[in-house]
Amino acid sequence: MKLHEQYEEQEVLLSEQPAHLWRRRKQELMQWTERHKQVVSPKQTAIWNGVEVDTELVSTLSLLFKAGVQTEFSCAGVSPLDEPVDHSLYAYVTLIHSTASEQFVTYALERMKNRLLVTYEPGRGRYDLSSFFIGHNRSFCWWMERCALDFKRRNDAGEVHVV
Repeated sequence: MKLHEQYEEQEVLLSEQPAHLWRRRKQELMQWTERHKQVVSPKQTAIWNGVEVDTELVSTLSLLFKAGVQTEFSCAGVSPLDEPVDHSLYAYVTLIHSTASEQFVTYALERMKNRLLVTYEPGRGRYDLSSFFIGHNRSFCWWMERCALDFKRRNDAGEVHVV
């Protein structure tokens, strides 16, 4: 593998969770993998901007789009009891790097604190924002929507300077 290919695959951790929370997360993951899983409700999707996305994130993606933040991938994930095999354990939103997305990431990190796990892939120019805790996917979706709404309001009021 060439050096530039290694760099392209690297991820930079931007969030700062303390060691005890990483231990808790690892324990939650082990417990989740061993737990009996039963489908409680089916995954719900909608077409947004020509792409099928989880309905829990449609509002968030729309707000981010209106605030000048371009998204690439998203998944509301599931709670540990909803569609446990077919869908992501973590809820996440992927943002394309730009000034607006950089400002949104900074805002979301300040607002969500340890609930948010953020990595940046320099080679691909994208941020991955996900729920830090196992089984907190609906909470993550709610927090993302709140952050996107507030960010858009601040952008509309001229408090955010997007180039």
